[in-house]
Amino acid sequence: MQNNFLLKLCVTITSLSMISSIKMLLWHLQGHTAMMMGALRGMGTLWRYRRETLDEMYRIGAQSFPVVLLGGLFAGIILALETGHRFESFGAKTLVGHTVALGMVRELGAVITGLLLAARTGAKNVSELGSMQLSEQIDALRANGEDPVRSLVVPRMNASLVMFLPLTLVADISGILGGMYVASTSLQLDPSFYWNSAMTGLRIKDIVVGFSKPLIFGFFIATISCYFGLATSGGNTGLGRSTINAVVASSIVVLAIDFVFTKVVWELL
Repeated sequence: MQNNFLLKLCVTITSLSMISSIKMLLWHLQGHTAMMMGALRGMGTLWRYRRETLDEMYRIGAQSFPVVLLGGLFAGIILALETGHRFESFGAKTLVGHTVALGMVRELGAVITGLLLAARTGAKNVSELGSMQLSEQIDALRANGEDPVRSLVVPRMNASLVMFLPLTLVADISGILGGMYVASTSLQLDPSFYWNSAMTGLRIKDIVVGFSKPLIFGFFIATISCYFGLATSGGNTGLGRSTINAVVASSIVVLAIDFVFTKVVWELL
């Protein structure tokens, strides 16, 4: 009897926890959707907040350049090492360039850039907006007739849409160059063979797919992080919790969108 009671108690507690989590998820989805629609309606204020947008472009683009460069470089090196020795075992190491270029341009470049910027840019947005929310600066903006979504969220969203694409290109190029270094030093493959395989293996569809993902990633990373920043409460502990939630949610969204996007593209094209 006691075991049955404990089992029922555990099931009840688990069910209540799941219901509470689902309610919280729906509440966040509703709040994020409302803020996202407000940001889209405020896209016309780009010129008004051009200075803020340029500042955010510098913080997102120039300051994120080293981490994206290194992320793409090591991704290309690892991809070349893993595939090169497999190809070499049956005399097809000239395909390393094709594999690295296709993997970086179509998948890894965009995904690695998205995950790195979900952590870096997402945490930055939450910390800035969360601090403003806790110090009641957001309320002061509303009291002065200023829309926080248009003045704070839209510049960050526009900057992400502009800068995520060139950062992805940096990751792609550094990954391909890293693969070339491995191919020439570890596999003794002539760089001309590597480049010929890399460039001839890419198609227009691969480039379109690889360069379309950063726009979607940038939009959702910016809006999700800004939403959690504006929804921050509970002091420094709440700010830390919002930062973690934003980074986790943005990373999951990047991976989910990558899967859906790839699946849809393969079905349609």
